[in-house]
Amino acid sequence: MTANTTAYKAPETTGAGGAGGAPARPPRRRGSPLRRSGWTPWLYLLPALVTLGGLLVYPIYQLGLISFLEYTQAQVSGGEPTTFVGFDNYADLLGDSQFWQVLLATVVFAATCVLATLFVGCALAVLLTRVRALPRLVLMMAALGAWATPAITGSTVWVFLFDPDFGPVNKVLGLGDFSWTYGRYSAFALVLLEVLWCSFPFVMVTVYAGIRAIPTEVLEAASLDGASQWRIWRSVMAPMLRPILIVVTIQSIIWDFKVFTQIYVMTNGGGIAGQNLVLNVYAYQKAFASSQYSLGSAIGVVMLVILLAVTLVYLRLVRRQGEEL
Repeated sequence: MTANTTAYKAPETTGAGGAGGAPARPPRRRGSPLRRSGWTPWLYLLPALVTLGGLLVYPIYQLGLISFLEYTQAQVSGGEPTTFVGFDNYADLLGDSQFWQVLLATVVFAATCVLATLFVGCALAVLLTRVRALPRLVLMMAALGAWATPAITGSTVWVFLFDPDFGPVNKVLGLGDFSWTYGRYSAFALVLLEVLWCSFPFVMVTVYAGIRAIPTEVLEAASLDGASQWRIWRSVMAPMLRPILIVVTIQSIIWDFKVFTQIYVMTNGGGIAGQNLVLNVYAYQKAFASSQYSLGSAIGVVMLVILLAVTLVYLRLVRRQGEEL
């Protein structure tokens, strides 16, 4: 019995450079040089970057430039030439005892405002998840109304509410003609309430949106395990909301550290003998009331450096804990 066998011969593979056993190269993907270089996303961001450059980068540059110059009313009017003085303005500023007092008052006031805003905003965000639709809608509309109110309008309304002669608050509390803006701490407390009133809606709405994104199964499991509402917030909600809490905390620090309108309007420019000055109002007085524009610019640069340092330290601590932003 004879078997016909046919030898199998593998097909020859010809490389790109000619005959041989080298495998064929995959065809090169053709595309525009712009797409291959990765510049396409930057083209979409270009209008926003140009706008931010005009509204933010250039003013900061001018602020820093003026802080190194001798720039007073004499230079503005052209009576004297503008001269470069280096770090003399910063040396004068750091050697002024009033600056350190104002800086301490600003830090304490801003920290109190941030803590109060986060506490009230988070508490109301949790409350929104516990009430029915109609009360939730009413609370939302009231909070957004407070948030949308201009700072100067809200400050004027609060001054009227706490007016010693015509304000309804003193009458309800039976305080007579007590002046809230006369004492240093009572004036700061009054401004704190107004800042809290116009700041907590941002925290409330943002945290509420984050809570709604948490799976209900997680919260129900914690409740079935017997955890209290405080324990659920501390052990379940807060860790899951940490990226959102980071954003609202940094935003609140920036807002409250550079408060100007509320202090200026409610304490009539910084209180009696400057007892309620914060850095922003202090810079305004130096620049425009005293015509020391270079010194006011130096205060602005110091504020910018402090805010950048606080933000970077906060983000670094968060990254060490392994959180993704």
